[in-house]
Amino acid sequence: MGGAGMPAGGETSAAGRSGRRGRRRGGGRLAEGPTPGSPAAQGPPADPEAVAREICLRQLSFAPKTRAQLADALRRKGVPDDVAERVLGRYSEVGLIDDAAFARAWVESRHAGRGLGRRALAAELRRRGVADETVSEAMEDLGPEQEEAAARELVARRLPGTRGLDPVKRTRRLMGMLARKGYSGGLAYRVVREALEAEGADDVPDLSFDD
Repeated sequence: MGGAGMPAGGETSAAGRSGRRGRRRGGGRLAEGPTPGSPAAQGPPADPEAVAREICLRQLSFAPKTRAQLADALRRKGVPDDVAERVLGRYSEVGLIDDAAFARAWVESRHAGRGLGRRALAAELRRRGVADETVSEAMEDLGPEQEEAAARELVARRLPGTRGLDPVKRTRRLMGMLARKGYSGGLAYRVVREALEAEGADDVPDLSFDD
């Protein structure tokens, strides 16, 4: 009697174990969620405007940016032009983008910090996409007297390092330094000549400039 019942019980047990293994295998996959990389795992496509806003805010959190700089950043990230224009327009309306304020702050900072002249400052702003009219307005904050005072300070700092050179080389070296800083030839020559003459230098070259 007992021997006859054992096979039946063994079959039932084996079948149960097989079924449980099958349920565990099947159920385990369902419980773990979508397979990485599947459409369900990727979720719905991102809203382009939300992406554009996030890019702009991230850029602005590092440092102020011009509208053109932000437009370039959005273009590099593949944001459609119409979406970029809407977001940039909204940010301009609320004052998060202000090219005029950017230009004024740039002129003040770069002139005070690096002694840059009007030409260098204007070139830097144009490279950052600031419109010519906005550049001109920002340059009004840097008057001729202020620019000349900065040029004199630069020359005074560099003058001791040129002593021992003949006046022509000293003039060329100091004027080259001012030219790289964005000062006009006429202003650079006048400031350098006066500094050399104040030191008693002879034979300062006689140059003429239209500016």
